[in-house]
Amino acid sequence: MAARLYPRSVEEVFKEFKGRRAALIKALTTDVEEFYQQCDPERENLCLYGHPHGEWEVNLPVEEVPPELPEPALGINFARDGMQEKDWLALIAVHSDSWLLSVAFYFGARFSIDKADRKRLFSLINDLPTVFEVVTGAAKKLQKEKSPVSNSSSKSKSNSKPIKVSKPQQKDEEELDEEEDDEHGETLCGACGDNYASDEFWICCDICEKWFHGKCVKITPAKAEQIKQYKCPSCSNKRPRP
Repeated sequence: MAARLYPRSVEEVFKEFKGRRAALIKALTTDVEEFYQQCDPERENLCLYGHPHGEWEVNLPVEEVPPELPEPALGINFARDGMQEKDWLALIAVHSDSWLLSVAFYFGARFSIDKADRKRLFSLINDLPTVFEVVTGAAKKLQKEKSPVSNSSSKSKSNSKPIKVSKPQQKDEEELDEEEDDEHGETLCGACGDNYASDEFWICCDICEKWFHGKCVKITPAKAEQIKQYKCPSCSNKRPRP
């Protein structure tokens, strides 16, 4: 069996961090219905794993002691039915952030990344919103505080039809795109947590008003034109509580 290749440079560690982070955000947002079902309280202690290739997994902890890598929080399924869903997801998000940092700095210690590079690694990580901020919507609130917009422009943004933002073709369009980037540049995708980019297609949920990459929620510009009211996966999967 071939030995697993681990990241050894700051760039490699950060790339793996982003993959794991995207997977965890996906589990707690766009795939939340499936994640909820897998966290059956009747099962044994379960953990939420985020893999470097961007996929998540709910599974039992590894049997190896000590484990090859730091392990995520144990027993996330036991609290599922004893808390409000949003509070349960927020709790898992906090533990997920802690796990992501522990894995990243485990690699930093194992491969002797020096003080300057550890600082650079943390700076790269710290520039991204935490899983908790994305899941709870705190990241969106923070960005609104940093870049306040008028009520009229906010209303226009949430009520407008989803459109694809094209790359600038002429000088006048460049000026318009710069203004748009100033307004939306701090917007974060509700699925992956990455920033707004003017050359990508985005769509806004008419319920929670979060914005998403079309590719993250599997919506194309053509499909968006046929949608009168768009509901993101989280809003579509919400169940009434007894």
